[in-house]
Amino acid sequence: MAVRKFKPVTPGTRHKVIGTFDDITANKPEKSLLSPKKSTGGRNNTGRMTMRYIGGGHKQMYREVDFRRAKDGMDAVVKTIEYDPNRSARIALICYADGQKSYILAPNGLKVGQVVKSGEGVTPEVGNTLFLAEIPLGTVIHNIELYPGQGAVMARSAGTYAQLLAREGKYAIIKLPSGETRMVLVTCRATIGAVSNPDHSLEQHGKAGRKRWLGRRPRNRGVTMNPVDHPMGGGEGRSSGGHPRSRKGLLAKGYKTRNPKKTTSKFIISRKK
Repeated sequence: MAVRKFKPVTPGTRHKVIGTFDDITANKPEKSLLSPKKSTGGRNNTGRMTMRYIGGGHKQMYREVDFRRAKDGMDAVVKTIEYDPNRSARIALICYADGQKSYILAPNGLKVGQVVKSGEGVTPEVGNTLFLAEIPLGTVIHNIELYPGQGAVMARSAGTYAQLLAREGKYAIIKLPSGETRMVLVTCRATIGAVSNPDHSLEQHGKAGRKRWLGRRPRNRGVTMNPVDHPMGGGEGRSSGGHPRSRKGLLAKGYKTRNPKKTTSKFIISRKK
């Protein structure tokens, strides 16, 4: 996939860079795998705004993506590669030998008509899901489980991938997209390959309206607010105040917020840079 730049015919197209959508093979999603997605506008059950800068946006339907890949030993044929408005990566519609249809995250290089499998004894090819115990060392993987049977939670964003570095006893050592190296049980599953749409990071919206279509409202800087609204607010003239921090007073720009007493810290070998 590549990106498309526009001639500066209007102010909105001057800096606009979007994907070409060359890899997409279907215009309409599979109806049986859709579910309604309610927009909250950042409000909770009492109607109060608990998350700022959320609202508007185009109406979307949620695509039910299978992150568990627990249908072991059965061939599945890739029918289409589709756009998903709920994530940066592409999704693939697969059809199992028994007729069941399912959406999966499309790895980079997955083609229509290709056969994918999951489970024990499966060959480590792009799109196949295996246990970490069976994946060759050095392999590029994505869609990784943190706990067995939980479903994939790591390396799911467009263009991301992790690498299986080693195995020690019942743990596999994985280098994550953030640069963090951590141990994961070898009974967890992962999918071979990198996630599709690697050029997503090169895209530029070009105008504020395109952000509004995605449901993102204008974001205010803390220094433009009053002292009652933000720790960095207030001051005479254009003073930008003190140490950068959040609205709740937590330091930003490199301050570590992870709990040092967290029990799972023993599985992290080296933190992200």
